[in-house]
Amino acid sequence: MTAETSQTLDRGLRVLKLLADTDHGLTVTELSTRLGVNRTVVYRLLATLEQHALVRRDIGGRARVGLGVLRLGRQVHPLVREAALPALRSLAEDIGATAHLTLVDGTEALAVAVVEPTWTDYHVAYRAGFRHPLDRGAAGRAILAARRGESGDPGYALTHGELEAGASGAAAPLLGVTGIEGSVGVVMLADSVPERVGHRVMDAAKEVAEALR
Repeated sequence: MTAETSQTLDRGLRVLKLLADTDHGLTVTELSTRLGVNRTVVYRLLATLEQHALVRRDIGGRARVGLGVLRLGRQVHPLVREAALPALRSLAEDIGATAHLTLVDGTEALAVAVVEPTWTDYHVAYRAGFRHPLDRGAAGRAILAARRGESGDPGYALTHGELEAGASGAAAPLLGVTGIEGSVGVVMLADSVPERVGHRVMDAAKEVAEALR
């Protein structure tokens, strides 16, 4: 810790991160061990976080992330969307296809930003808020490939007709962005996706990742 940082705040944030990484919650003893502090400190941290609804404790005393985190999370998508829009606009205009930023939301892929090209006679209509399973569509498949460490070759996912008949998609995962799991892609009315589109999507994903770091 440096003189400019708060040890208590740091510990509180570490508690939230530890709880966010488990589905079953953690006991005071488990948190104490992982944080390397005594149980009294953990009790005080949990009590403070509970006051702000960021943490809740079940009947068995296990601490879990509280619903207050959702209120904070609602503000994340607009910030992410704003940061991604310049790269998405450039991608949509360059390829002449609908570009999108998709993030993981539970077990689904959620489109949080969509940009349609301005110069084409027709393109695929795609709206922000559209959801689909992670194992369908290029956006979800790119995310799953990154989870498995398979995004290195070729670095993007291609699909055809999985979400909309006659439409093909290409997407590349966002890499190196802490706390965000997602992809950048395009969807077009075509039987297949030209190779250059895959590489262009990868470049756009890198641009978005840089904007979010």
